[in-house]
Amino acid sequence: MNATCRKTHWETIYSTKAATGVSWYQSEPQLSLELIRSVAPPRGARIVDVGGGASLLVDRLLELPCSAIAVLDLSATALEITKNRLGDRAQHVRFIVADVALSPELGTFDLWHDRAVFHFLTHAHDRRSYANLVSKSLAPGGHAVISTFALDGPSRCSDLEVCRYNAQSLARELGQGFTLVTEAQETHTTPWGAAQPFLYAVFKRG
Repeated sequence: MNATCRKTHWETIYSTKAATGVSWYQSEPQLSLELIRSVAPPRGARIVDVGGGASLLVDRLLELPCSAIAVLDLSATALEITKNRLGDRAQHVRFIVADVALSPELGTFDLWHDRAVFHFLTHAHDRRSYANLVSKSLAPGGHAVISTFALDGPSRCSDLEVCRYNAQSLARELGQGFTLVTEAQETHTTPWGAAQPFLYAVFKRG
């Protein structure tokens, strides 16, 4: 799927479905928060939530001692949903409409969070672009918290094929500049009760 088709797909999703009705909806992003807290600099982190869309994670990040928060998504519609939900607090968040497979210039962060974007990149060149973007966007010593479908997770999501990973195969995709710090498993339950096994992995940039 090319960049134009990707954007059209996700704009359609967020324009036609309620934010609470998509398969990846979480009422509380507990594991993401636990992993972020475990590696975030105590004096205030610069955090980017990649594919944040209409996720509630940014609401929780605003409660942490962050020095900067950015939310990136392909869908401007999804980000508008989040802006409206946050109200006045939205002024403390940088919203970025961009495609991570096109290596946009994002600036520098201490922490990169991605729940369920990377597994949609089924072409090797898109995954290389993503890995390059993580490398150039993370400060040395920074961390990436990346979550994908686990090896026993679904093979499709939102009418798209996905790639599934364990921590070792995900580490190979990121390359030698990153060290695996920890991994965790989570079974996510969709709004309609389906179980989806996820892998969470934390990497440190050298």
